[in-house]
Amino acid sequence: MTDAMLYAKISSLPPDLKKEVSDFVEFLVLKARPKLKERQFGRAKGLIEMAPDFDEPLEDFKDYM
Repeated sequence: MTDAMLYAKISSLPPDLKKEVSDFVEFLVLKARPKLKERQFGRAKGLIEMAPDFDEPLEDFKDYM
């Protein structure tokens, strides 16, 4: 069935049935989404390191201090 044929059939429906079709299409879109895996806490531990002088004032802002 082509998109045009489907559109023609949907166009011929009464408004209340068009609403049902719309709701069903939204349901199918949600159903087709890939399911997210459960988050695993601490998974990125050790991947990011901060410099020891992270909290020290920057030289560029010396004039404003």
